[in-house]
Amino acid sequence: MIHRLLLLALLAAGPAAAQDPQVQGPPRPLSLQQSTALRCSAAFALGAAMQAKGGGSQWPALAPRGREFLVQVSARIMDETGRTRDQVAAELTEQAKSLSEPGALAAAMPPCLLLLDTSGL
Repeated sequence: MIHRLLLLALLAAGPAAAQDPQVQGPPRPLSLQQSTALRCSAAFALGAAMQAKGGGSQWPALAPRGREFLVQVSARIMDETGRTRDQVAAELTEQAKSLSEPGALAAAMPPCLLLLDTSGL
């Protein structure tokens, strides 16, 4: 379910974010900012899924802004690092798994909400 939600958001990024893997070399490592933004994207996807099931009421509505954040971050990371959609989706899935540990999502959400607010979305 998580992987499907993340993949759908990446597909919404559109053709501008598409990469030709034959033209590019290996992807560059993620910066701290990129890694944090990916982790927060996964947190927003998990939080929005929770809210759709009636949970997560301690957070503002995450679906519209969180989805747009995820799409923009994913496209920017593909552009900046040469990663493909599949590579970014795999990294998002790993982040989502890590955030599924007890207490991890609740701990990650406050700084991620600050990042979302500063993004202007």
